[in-house]
Amino acid sequence: MPVHEGEKGHHKIGIPLRRLLLVVGDPVMDVAAAPAGLDVRVDNVTILDPEDRAEAHTGDLVLLIGARGGAARRLVRALADQGATAVAVKTGGHAPPEEVLPAGSSPRTHRRAGKDEMAGLRAEAQDAGIALLAVRPEVRWDQLQSVCQNIVHDTRPSAPDELGEASGDLFSMAQTIARLTNGLVSIEDAASRVLAYSSGSEVDELRRLSVLGRRGPEPYLSVLREWGVFTKLRSGEEVVRIDEHPDLGIRRRLAIGIHAGSQPLGAIWVQEGSEPLSEHAEEALLGAARTTALHMIRQRTQTSAGLRLREDLLSSLLEERIDAAALADTVEVHTDRGALVVGFSVANQAAADSEGDPSGEERPGPRDRPERELRLRQLIDLVSVHTAAYRRSSLVTELNGRVYVLLPDLVRGREGWLGVERSVLALTRKTVLAARSTLDLEVQAAVGSLVERLADVPSSRAEADRVLDAMGRDLERGMSWEVATISDVRSKVLISETLAYLRDDPSLRDPRVSRLVEHDRSGGADLVHSLLVYLEAFGDARVAAERLHIHPNTLRYRVRRATSISGIDLGDPGERLFTQLQLLLELHGPA
Repeated sequence: MPVHEGEKGHHKIGIPLRRLLLVVGDPVMDVAAAPAGLDVRVDNVTILDPEDRAEAHTGDLVLLIGARGGAARRLVRALADQGATAVAVKTGGHAPPEEVLPAGSSPRTHRRAGKDEMAGLRAEAQDAGIALLAVRPEVRWDQLQSVCQNIVHDTRPSAPDELGEASGDLFSMAQTIARLTNGLVSIEDAASRVLAYSSGSEVDELRRLSVLGRRGPEPYLSVLREWGVFTKLRSGEEVVRIDEHPDLGIRRRLAIGIHAGSQPLGAIWVQEGSEPLSEHAEEALLGAARTTALHMIRQRTQTSAGLRLREDLLSSLLEERIDAAALADTVEVHTDRGALVVGFSVANQAAADSEGDPSGEERPGPRDRPERELRLRQLIDLVSVHTAAYRRSSLVTELNGRVYVLLPDLVRGREGWLGVERSVLALTRKTVLAARSTLDLEVQAAVGSLVERLADVPSSRAEADRVLDAMGRDLERGMSWEVATISDVRSKVLISETLAYLRDDPSLRDPRVSRLVEHDRSGGADLVHSLLVYLEAFGDARVAAERLHIHPNTLRYRVRRATSISGIDLGDPGERLFTQLQLLLELHGPA
């Protein structure tokens, strides 16, 4: 029998599964089940094709290719029986385009089938006592094996900060800028501390002292301040030119400020050497400043590996990619106590992401990507501070631009769960108020329903998402919520989900309403909006006209015109109801 690679010389070369996840982890793969915890050892990484005979050794991480349904469950069981530590499978991911779906299937049913299959695999892995890892669909198996195998064989101890983004990213960026500008580059923070620099000779005195001292020397900084260089760097994206001053030991330079929105992060300096700077050096500097801002934001907000694992595990639990036991194995929480999820979102983020408001109205909010990342990290930190004061075991993470808080270990009080929910609402309002006053962000929050087991927190998160979605749509129509629960917006949530169902099935359309919508689009009329407001006012022309700021007779004409074009009978209650729903779908339905 061949000797297993991890057992040569009775020396374990592997690492705990926990450490492998710290290095790889999100967004490559997540823990779906960990019945023996995350400290089990991985000694080797192999790929198994379903057509091959299932063979594994103690300590193996097996990457299972292509197996589905019962075959996958049987292989998971067989690999566990042979001593494998973990098995990795591909998740269902997003539904394929409708044209390649099986007949009678929809994207929604496809996603549900994928979740059911993963639930079956998770149950099998729990029962067999083997860890189950869910790999994202876009990840290539050969690349994953190569990466994981290199990590397993690299037994050097790593400091936690070595597992995050390396500071070498900035040095690599400095070298890239140097090649593009044909100069010598240094990247500094807002306090003129040197963060990274390119290699090269022919440095002047200012660069030599800055690199050696890791900061610009004060006499030179004073001269640059007198020239107004730092004022220009802080004020915007202008490329600042500094002429050569041989008497001061300063060669010709270009510099540009690095910003996250209006907040200065630092600057990039390019010193000219014996060769002139490139023709497009200034254009390259502008792009470099914007790209470097992202690197600096990530470096400033970088969390320790342990904290990142906690955040990744919480994200995986909220998205139902792992079970509660996998989280409880790392974080000291009880799986059999009450819990709930609170979601936070930036209300004007959609406007900030667009090129501009179609109305031409100036809307506040972070518009560039570095500023958004900085503001999001600031929001995470602020939420973490407030919720940690409420409950030490609280966990915070970010998913798709929203910040989520898990409040675990909740215990029923004298008033039952009502007292707990009241205190969480008070905490949430306090947190939103602090975010608005200290970060100047229009933050909204939704409190999900309390669940009595940690395993049920995905439903609390889903409810918080439903509320946030409804709040966001209300904001677009002129209403503003700061904190809400499902009971506050239940009707709006139900209507929006009904519209989503209608949108998924094009057969659920009244062609007469579609005809009216097309008439408005091609002719520039406003019959659709007028008819919808009329229906929302229960046919009261005076109320509807007041909302539209038109004369009641004008509205009555528009309604008659709409019914004439479409053929809709507003005397029929069923037609009135479905017409209103379809008009809502056209004007306010989900994209």
